[in-house]
Amino acid sequence: MQREEQTMNITYEKCGDYLIPNLIPDSEPEGELRKFGLMRKSYLKNYKRGIYAGLLLSGELKKHLLIIQIRAEERFDLLVEQMAEREEVTEQLKEQDQMLWVQRMNSIRARAEEIVREEIICIL
Repeated sequence: MQREEQTMNITYEKCGDYLIPNLIPDSEPEGELRKFGLMRKSYLKNYKRGIYAGLLLSGELKKHLLIIQIRAEERFDLLVEQMAEREEVTEQLKEQDQMLWVQRMNSIRARAEEIVREEIICIL
């Protein structure tokens, strides 16, 4: 059996007389974490600590959170659109009775967020 050795390129930062290893890679994916990405991060941190730690140490956490965020936002937008259409919450209703439109849209958005939380954020 042949054993393959891997070398790790670890960089260090000088802190006083000590060299501290940089465990978090310098190159993170571009993008800002928004609501659903932060919700996923909180879920992993509080309920799936092993997975959270593994992603963090491998440098894949932000990439994972951005992927989940994109999926969740797309699903949320689709659900809101479909629910609004089914419940006849239209621009015409918005013109006629703005408060009723706001109430219904808030209800739709809350239900869509709950579905996204159950389907995408809190699964693995």
